[in-house]
Amino acid sequence: MHKTLEFIYGWCYPLLRKWNLGDTIASYMSLAINIAILCFLAYNIYFIFRFLLVTVMAVVAKKTNTRFDDLLISNKTTKYIAHLIPLLFIYKSVPVILNDFVYWETVFGKLVGIYIILLILWIVRTIFNALRDYLKLKPKYSDKPIDSYIQVIMIILWVIGITMIIYELFGIKAQTLLTTLGAVSAIVILIFRDTILGFVASVQVSLNDMVRIGDWITFDKYGADGDVIEINLATVKVRNFDYTTTTIPTYSLISDSFRNWRGMLNSDGRRIKRHILIRAKSIRFLSPDELQNLKKIQLVSQYIETRQTEIDRYNLSHKIDKTLPINGRNLTNFGLFRKYITSYLENYPSLNKDMILLCRQLQPTAQGIPLEIYTFTKDKKFENYEYIMADIFDHIIASIGYFDLEIFELSTGKEIQN
Repeated sequence: MHKTLEFIYGWCYPLLRKWNLGDTIASYMSLAINIAILCFLAYNIYFIFRFLLVTVMAVVAKKTNTRFDDLLISNKTTKYIAHLIPLLFIYKSVPVILNDFVYWETVFGKLVGIYIILLILWIVRTIFNALRDYLKLKPKYSDKPIDSYIQVIMIILWVIGITMIIYELFGIKAQTLLTTLGAVSAIVILIFRDTILGFVASVQVSLNDMVRIGDWITFDKYGADGDVIEINLATVKVRNFDYTTTTIPTYSLISDSFRNWRGMLNSDGRRIKRHILIRAKSIRFLSPDELQNLKKIQLVSQYIETRQTEIDRYNLSHKIDKTLPINGRNLTNFGLFRKYITSYLENYPSLNKDMILLCRQLQPTAQGIPLEIYTFTKDKKFENYEYIMADIFDHIIASIGYFDLEIFELSTGKEIQN
């Protein structure tokens, strides 16, 4: 192969010498032409091998039952491997075309060698990513910290790769390099502690896709509630919604807990989760006359009719003594009010009916019984979301009186005096 390359790249210099251009000019022109030929050949090799690898892998992926080869394609493993083949060709060609330029042969040889090391690490990373995605599809590994294992392996591989790059650049043996690093590591860690922590955090944040520019995050410890505008080695800048700026140490993103609202913004709705407190003493059974009057409320009229028929049939078949309302089955004003609110939410146009929608009763407290609304709005924009939520609770608070219920409120001094 070496002789073939010498034949390909060696014809140019004698031809230029015949034109009486001088040794130096002929040499540099020959070098430029050879480099152009090398780039042309490398590009064609890349194009051919990329086409072959991608096509073959696609055919194999269709014919096999396993998902692993599909994940290799989705992680672009074959495309990166296709980059490796022309690089190896260039690496073998550099000593031939730069034979008369010793300095540039060394420089370009080292650069191509470093690029090959980095590309191999990237190919290994895509394979591990495909393996991670494949294992996550298996129920057996669904609850295992696969990401952490792969990150540890990749850190080890990156250390090995950086060691090889340093050896390629300076010719230092790996044993000597590791011994030297071990001797100065304590001093380096002491002096550059914050920088190292920031670097580690930046890598973790990037690999795990924890935060992106433009994400809305809430970090109570630092008083941050707004959009991320900058991420660097040491700090993350957040522009709060009051247009102040909060600076958060990058390492805090992996050492402390914060909330990223990206998932909500990418989802189909924004959650409403709010409750009001109902006085326990205002909850009671409903009499037939009261039920007859509540049938005028359109959203529950059909429900009252159907439900009361079922209850009367049950009480009659079991010979329930209804001289006391507590006997048998009955409708309560609180239960009927919950049904009314549920029907109201189901008919409210700005809510996403494909997501959870309910009106539920929570654990009773010393201040009363919480009635919670749990639903999702279609519109996730802050102003519209707040308007929808306020509109719903305006209606809930205004309609409570129709069911003879009371909202808990702390008594004022004048009420206590009266």
